[in-house]
Amino acid sequence: MKTAKLVYKPVGLALGAFSGLVAGALFKRVWKAVAHEQDTPDSMDENRAWREILLAAALQGAIFAVVKAAADRGGATAVRRLTGTWPG
Repeated sequence: MKTAKLVYKPVGLALGAFSGLVAGALFKRVWKAVAHEQDTPDSMDENRAWREILLAAALQGAIFAVVKAAADRGGATAVRRLTGTWPG
């Protein structure tokens, strides 16, 4: 296994956990601004419409994907700066 991959493993794990927390907090803020509600919809809440549940899920998925991609790319770039090799 290449040195860059070994160096990136713990970095990637830490970034994954951190980016999940950031994405969750960001989704709550975005939902509050978009829907003007404190609580995000729960898929098992029978008082919420299908449209609202699916919109919230799509928005949450998009936010998580963007934050994760940014964290992964930033981590890989940092590892390349440290080791001189791309970890992929």
